[in-house]
Formats: sequence, C-alpha cells, structure tokens
Amino acid sequence: MYDQVRTAHLERAHALEPASIVYRRRRYDFDQRLAAGLDLVHAGLLRGAVLAFRGRWTELEVNEPLDLASLPRTATVLLAVRLARVAGRRPPTVVTYAIGNLDVFAVRAPRLRSRLRRRVELALARSLWRRIDRVAFGTSGARDVYARRFAPKEDALLVPALPAPCDCAPAARLADRVLFLGSLSERKGLPLVLAAWPAVRDGRPGASLLIVGTGPLEEEVRRAAAADPTITLLVDPPRETIHRELRAARTVVLPSQPRPLWREQLGLPIVEALAHGARVVTSTETGLAEWLSDNGHAVLAPDASPAAWASAIAGRLGTEADASADATRILATLPGEDGRLAADRALFGRTVVPA
Repeated sequence: MYDQVRTAHLERAHALEPASIVYRRRRYDFDQRLAAGLDLVHAGLLRGAVLAFRGRWTELEVNEPLDLASLPRTATVLLAVRLARVAGRRPPTVVTYAIGNLDVFAVRAPRLRSRLRRRVELALARSLWRRIDRVAFGTSGARDVYARRFAPKEDALLVPALPAPCDCAPAARLADRVLFLGSLSERKGLPLVLAAWPAVRDGRPGASLLIVGTGPLEEEVRRAAAADPTITLLVDPPRETIHRELRAARTVVLPSQPRPLWREQLGLPIVEALAHGARVVTSTETGLAEWLSDNGHAVLAPDASPAAWASAIAGRLGTEADASADATRILATLPGEDGRLAADRALFGRTVVPA
C-alpha cells in the first residue's frame, strides 16, 4: 500500500510475485503502459481503510514511518487491520522498506501549531513502528536515523539499494555527454548544473548537456537551451528513450540540495545511472554518498560552488575508449540482483540479513 505510485514501482512489480498495489495518487513519472497486467487499486484514506478491514491479506507493505505525507493514511489502514483482528480475522504480516535518511522530528517547526502537529505525527510514527513486523533498510544512513529515533526492532534487515546492471541493449557511449535526469527543480540542484555548465563547455569544447525531465524550471531550461547549442532539453520522454540516453551518457549529474523537511534518500537517477554504467556526480545528501565516494564517483557538499561542480563534471569526461572501459568497471561493482528486489525477497521470503 503506497501513498504514491511511480514507474519504478510498476517495473519492480512485474518482476515480483503477483500482488495488489493500493495507492492514493500517481507520481509525475507514472508510465501507463507499464500498468498493463498489474492489479492497481486507486484508494484514498477511507477506501484504503475499508479495503484493509475487508481484505484477506496475508502480507501488507506500508510506507515507512518517516514519510510524513503518508502517516495519517498508514495509521488509518493499520487501525482497520487491528479492528479486523478484533472481528476474528487473521492479521497480515506488516512490512516496510525504509530509506529515509533525515530525522524530520529533529527539525524544529517554526510555529506553535506546527510543533503540535509534529508531536502528533511523532506519536503516529511510533505507533506505526511498533505495528511493523519486519523492516528492510536500503542504506546504512537510514538504519542509523531509525536507530536514533525508534526502539530497536529484532527483525530488521539491511539490503543496500544498489541496482543490478540493466539488461537493455548496449549502445555507443558518448565520451563528452553529461545527463541531468529527473525533476527540473531547485531541490534537485538544476540551477547549479546550469551555472556550472559554461565552465565545463569552455574546458571541453565537444561536451554536451542533455536535460531530461519535467518540473517548475522547464522554462528556465528552455531559455538556456535556446542560448547555448550544447544544451538539449527532453521533456517527459518515454522509458525507452530514457534507457537509451542513460546508455549513451558518460556522466549523470544530480546535485541534490537539502530542504528543511526533505533530503535525497537515494535519487532514482543515480540508481539508474549506475545500472547503465555511467559515472555519477552528486552531493552528500544521497543515502548512497559513502558508497559512491568509495567507488570512484564524485560526491560534493551541496553548497559547493559552481566552479567545483564544473571541475567534478569535467573530471568525469574523457575519450570514447575510456568511457567504454569505465562503464565495464562501474557495472562490475554492482550486485547481481537489484537491491530493491532483494529487499522484497527478504521482507516476504523470510530471508534473514541482520542489520
């Protein structure tokens, strides 16, 4: 049961045992074509609770407790599950996948009303945590945040959220191609990429920047592309196009920026870049920062200057021969099974991976 569903959920669902996906809303990157053959159920708070009460579910995955937006819905659903148990139904095993690496309850709210709401949310989160039977952490950072905030849980798993190499068809790597993929927004660091790009372009005349996505800064990117022929914008292309561009890119850049109640958990563009053998340039905000730094990718402080970002990007470009060999090395650092799929097997298949 998800608060929101996106393309990544649909792709993963096709690789798992059949299950119903109950969701409240669709993300901007929802690909309708991938929904074919899946049991998708649109349900708000009340309908979700009714389904939980009437359902004969044996296992139930819910959003993690640090996801504030989904807390009321998840708490309502679990209350319905408890009432169903009182009515004589066998309760499902409740599991969650946790990648939240920001303790939102440690952030002081600016107003009294907000502080009171945060106290209620913390009480809901603790209640939800107690009701969860099994949790899988996608990063050690998430595990540490939960360890500081909540009581220890015996059935806790650590399954690093690294992708397996993508099985899409290989393609020629463009040695000087830089790709920004994702929401065209300030929190994803797009203004930093645009500010850094002139220095990259001047230092490597053959370099090109492809920006793929949709979001509030679309018009700003259109103006930048109109003024600079080395910048190209693709707005919300189909998945096959995204795979093709990931295969072609030498470097994927995502300078995620902190916000008071948001921190980059993983960064789906980072995960997809790795799966296609691309170098990553990102900030320390992602939960994968330590692994990326240890494996030769560029990880900068989020407040690094445009010049520092330009240097990091340019340093990850090279010749086509270098790009091909580099992609092979990157793919060799990845596990044979996608980390999110492995987490699902651990959550539902009773695999024990002690945290």
